[in-house]
Amino acid sequence: MLSKTLTCQTVTENFANVIHGLNASHLTDLVIQRSKRMILDTLGVGLLGTSTEVFHKVIQYSKVHSMDFDDTWHPATHPSGAVLPALLALSEVLPQKQKFSGLDLLLAFNVGIEVQGRLMCFSNEASYVPKRFHPPSVVGTIGSAAATAKLLALDQFKCKAALAVAASYAGAPMANAATQTKPLHIGNAARHGLEATCLTSLGLQGNKQILDMESGLGAFYTDYNPRFLPTLQSYSWLLDQQDVAIKRFPAHLGTHWVADAASSLRKYLVESDDSVPFSRIKRIVVKVPDVRYVNRPFPNSEHEARHSFQFAACTALLDGSISIQSFSDQNISRPELKELLSKTKLEHPADNKPSFDNLYCEVNVTLQDGKVFSERCDTFYGHWRKPLSTEDLKKKFHSNASSVLSVEATEGIIETVDNLEKVEDCFVLSAFLKGTQSTKVLSKMCLP
Repeated sequence: MLSKTLTCQTVTENFANVIHGLNASHLTDLVIQRSKRMILDTLGVGLLGTSTEVFHKVIQYSKVHSMDFDDTWHPATHPSGAVLPALLALSEVLPQKQKFSGLDLLLAFNVGIEVQGRLMCFSNEASYVPKRFHPPSVVGTIGSAAATAKLLALDQFKCKAALAVAASYAGAPMANAATQTKPLHIGNAARHGLEATCLTSLGLQGNKQILDMESGLGAFYTDYNPRFLPTLQSYSWLLDQQDVAIKRFPAHLGTHWVADAASSLRKYLVESDDSVPFSRIKRIVVKVPDVRYVNRPFPNSEHEARHSFQFAACTALLDGSISIQSFSDQNISRPELKELLSKTKLEHPADNKPSFDNLYCEVNVTLQDGKVFSERCDTFYGHWRKPLSTEDLKKKFHSNASSVLSVEATEGIIETVDNLEKVEDCFVLSAFLKGTQSTKVLSKMCLP
């Protein structure tokens, strides 16, 4: 329970009032620019996700995140995937007289992102790679409810109820990481948050102090300490203070440090396009934080490979980079990869904490002749301290979307997101995603 306060207002009431009170004028240019990048990336990842086995097994649950390819924030969560699908679903089902503009979508999206970030800051435990609950299943569910409540313009009382109802949908165990079930966590977060908002709009109620109580949202953290949001008069967005990480390949974020370090080291072993002399390698040591569910010496499936420090190191050494194709059965079962994996050992230096904000990776390779080569990565390309360029972000989107959509629809989505704050009806995004909209009518239909 919140220990001391100078007002009778609860944290839950504070969140509800801010969710209701935020408007487009509170959005800064930087928040708009960063959130548009997140939206474009999430749409591309979602489109690519429609080709996965998980998607075909549980279509409505896994449109996003079925490849572990979406954005990541600090404290650790995947913020966009729990929010954007719910907002797009609303834009599709509501009648034309309730159409939402692109600016409406941006505001609701950022409310959902902001709520997740603030909730994560209620726990120091949440600053590290999680051990018990998968964060998107907890804060993502609340963020989805906040975002959809904002898009539907619910009043403070229903916003508060939406948070309470959503809390009873929250939570999924980390034990299902690296399995086909993990993608359901974020899909369910988006769906359940929207469902909580819909039920709230029909009058369903929950505990009015759900964010204040250890038996409320505090049940997910051992060190829960809820705090008020900034005032509306001088609101400060977390996304203004820190960007998100956007992945270059679909795997656990920690493996991106490993991949960059191993790719850099490869230059000492080969020249030009030659193959790595894996038989000359005696030992590989990878220095990373102690994150047990990403310690998988011999991954047997694509989902295990996406959660394996060892796989990332050996694949980057062999190929020079990691891509979507790296996780195919053919690549996972390569004899040369298995030989390198058998020579690989993890070490966990005491100063290498499991935090996406400050962890590092060092890869050391010892050859049979005794020569030792080493490379270290403190910040990989794509991290919030070293964000992808606009060009590379769009290349990723093109690569992800082109297998599903036409060139015209792909370009239409990019143009729409680029101009999202000017779009009059954000339903156009759904139309492009279905391949039913032509870029020739975009300016007539959506832009003022």
